[in-house]
Parts: sequence; structure tokens; C-alpha cells
Amino acid sequence: VQLVESGGGSVQPGGSLRLSCAASGSIFRVDAMSWHRQGQGPQRELVALITRDGGTDYADSAKGRFTISRDNAKNTVYLQMNRLQPEDTAVYYCNADVWAGTDRTDLEVWGQGTLVTVSS
Repeated sequence: VQLVESGGGSVQPGGSLRLSCAASGSIFRVDAMSWHRQGQGPQRELVALITRDGGTDYADSAKGRFTISRDNAKNTVYLQMNRLQPEDTAVYYCNADVWAGTDRTDLEVWGQGTLVTVSS
């Protein structure tokens, strides 16, 4: 099972980006999916989370600007980021709780990360 992210890039302050993350492999079911980011510091912080039935939670820094959504049929999660600021610059990682394989093993899977740079 792997997660593949896309959609990162460079944008000016006030701009928008949409990140995507697709899970693939021998998947029985994908439960919670989330986005995390790691900026200059060592800590990787949770940005937003979405449960399989659509319940969401956001970091205070993301509330009102970012929207997480998912397509269960495609095992894909999205992060729409609006009004981006320089402090949003980070590598963004996708995470998913995946029931995988014929024996339905519960796995926590991370994507490889996608860089978002906000700069004028």
C-alpha cells in the first residue's frame, strides 16, 4: 500500500493550492485520512483530518482557510488551501489508516511529502 501526493508548488501570499493524495495497493478499506506538515522545525504537525464518514478536524492555523475532503471510491483525500501565507511553507504529508490485504491488516501509511512554498 502506498500514498502518492500531488499538487504542491510555489504560490504568492494570498494564493491557493489544492493537494491530492491517492492510496493504492491491496486495500480493503481506508479509514481516517489526514494531512500533516513539517516546516523549519523538527515537529510534524497535524493540519487537518477527515474520517471515513466525513467528520473533520483542523489545526487552529488551518481553520477558515483550508478544507479537507475525500472521495472514498477513489481512496483519495484532498486539501484545498486558500489565503496561503509564508508561514504555511512546509512539506505536506498525507497519512491514512488502511485495512490492507486479504488478511485485512491495519496499517498506518505515510506519503512521501509534497513541498508547498509561499513567497513573494
